[in-house]
Amino acid sequence: MVIDIITTMRIKQLLKTEATEQQISVKGWVRTCRDSKTNAFIAINDGSCMSNLQVFVDKEIVTDESILARVTTGASIEVKGILVESPGKGQSVEIRADEIKIIGDCPEDYPLQKKRHTNEFLRDIGHLRGRTNTYGAVVRVRSAMSFAIHKFYQEKGFVNLHTPIITASDAEGAGEMFQVTTLPFHTFNSKAGIDYSRDFFGKKASLTVSGQLSAETYATAVGDVYTFGPTFRAENSNTTRHLAEFWMVEPEMAFCDIYGDMDLAEEFIKYILKYVLEHCAEDMEFFNKWVSKGILDQLKAVVNSDFARVTYTEAIDELIKSGKKFEFPVSWGIDMASEHERFLSEEVYKRPVIVYNYPKEIKAFYMKMNDDGKTVRAMDVLAPGIGEIIGGSEREDSYDTLISRIEELGLIKEDYDWYLDLRKYGTVPHAGFGLGFERMIQYVTGMANIRDVIPYARTPKNCNF
Repeated sequence: MVIDIITTMRIKQLLKTEATEQQISVKGWVRTCRDSKTNAFIAINDGSCMSNLQVFVDKEIVTDESILARVTTGASIEVKGILVESPGKGQSVEIRADEIKIIGDCPEDYPLQKKRHTNEFLRDIGHLRGRTNTYGAVVRVRSAMSFAIHKFYQEKGFVNLHTPIITASDAEGAGEMFQVTTLPFHTFNSKAGIDYSRDFFGKKASLTVSGQLSAETYATAVGDVYTFGPTFRAENSNTTRHLAEFWMVEPEMAFCDIYGDMDLAEEFIKYILKYVLEHCAEDMEFFNKWVSKGILDQLKAVVNSDFARVTYTEAIDELIKSGKKFEFPVSWGIDMASEHERFLSEEVYKRPVIVYNYPKEIKAFYMKMNDDGKTVRAMDVLAPGIGEIIGGSEREDSYDTLISRIEELGLIKEDYDWYLDLRKYGTVPHAGFGLGFERMIQYVTGMANIRDVIPYARTPKNCNF
C-alpha cells in the first residue's frame, strides 16, 4: 500500500505501508527515547497494535532542544515526517521526523516507567494499565472476540436481543442479587419489613444475573435469539474466576433439544478461537511468549478436536476410578468443583469435554427433567486450563412439571406467571446456554486472574475507577 495523501495514520496501518517520500503524521504515547548529541530514537505507540513505531530524529532538522527534553516516557506527541525504510531489526519502516509536537507532558512520577510490573500493582492503577503491552493486548483480543461473537450468531440467522438489566426475577434461584431501590437506607432496618409498594417499581427489583428467562420469551416468538450484555452476582467470592459484574453471551433456540445445544456450544467455541488466532496473531504471540507458554498450541488443538461428551454419572465414575485425592471429595450428587472439571478435561479426556444429565438438586428450576426423575438435561462445557466455560440446558417445556419444580424449590409462582405462559400458550422444546465472556478471554489469553481481562473489575470491596 502506498500513501498518496498527507494524513495522520495509525501505527498498525503504517507498519504495513511501503516507504514513501510523502509526509505523514502519527500520534501516540512515548514508550522510550534514546538521545545523543546528534540524533534521537523515539519509540511511539498508539494502542492500535503491540508494536511500537521508531522515530528517527536528526537534530540538524529538529533543532528545538526544549521539545526533545519533554519527550519522556508516557508523554503524548505528534510526529510529522517521512516514512522510510528502517535499517534496524523488527520493523520494515520508521519515521524520519521533520517536526515533533508535544500534546501532553508526562512528569517523572508516571507509574509506568519500568518495563515490567506485577498484575497486582497494575490493578491499583486500572485507569493507566491499558497502556502496558499486556493490557493493551487483552483489550484488543477482547474487542476481536466481541466482534466474532456477533459475527457467529448473525451468520447463523440469530436475532440479537437486548434483555433487561433491572429485573424482578432470579434466573438462578440462588438469591445472590444486587438490589435496586430508591428507598432510603434506614427503611431496610424496619422490623415490620420493607414496604416495596413505596419503591420505584412498586416491588422488589434487582440487577439481572442472566438474560436467559427474557431471551426465552423471544426465542418462542422469533426463533433463535442471543443476548450479549452485563450480568451481576452478589457472591462474596475472591477467587481468580469470579467477578461481581461480568458479561454473558446467551443464545436461546426454539425447537432445539440438549443435543442441538451441545452441538452449537462446540461450534461456537471453535469459531471464536479460530477467529482470534487468525485476527490477533501479534497479540497472541505475546501471550504465548510472556503469559502462558504453549497457549497457541493448546487453542489450535481445541479447534481441531472433537469435544468429548459424557454423562454426569460417567464423569463421576471416572473421578472416583482415578483414585486421586481431591480437596473436595467426589460422590454422585456433588456440584463438581474446578479441580474436578479440570482433571476431567486435562487428565482423563485431554480435550474439552461436555458433561450432561446432571442431578436435579444442583441445577436450576427451569431445566428439563429426564424420565428417571433424578436428573435434568443440563450440560456444561469443561475446558483444559480453566474448567467450566459454558453452562446450559434444554429448558422445561411442560407447564405442569415446571410448576412442580417452582413449588419444590420454594419459589413464588406469581413471580413466574409470565414465564409459565410460554409453556401454556404453544409450548415448544427449546434450549440454550450461557458463556461467561471474561472466562473465555481468560482461556484464550492464558491470563491467570479474571480481574485482569475486564477493563474495570468489580469484586468484593472493590469498586474503583
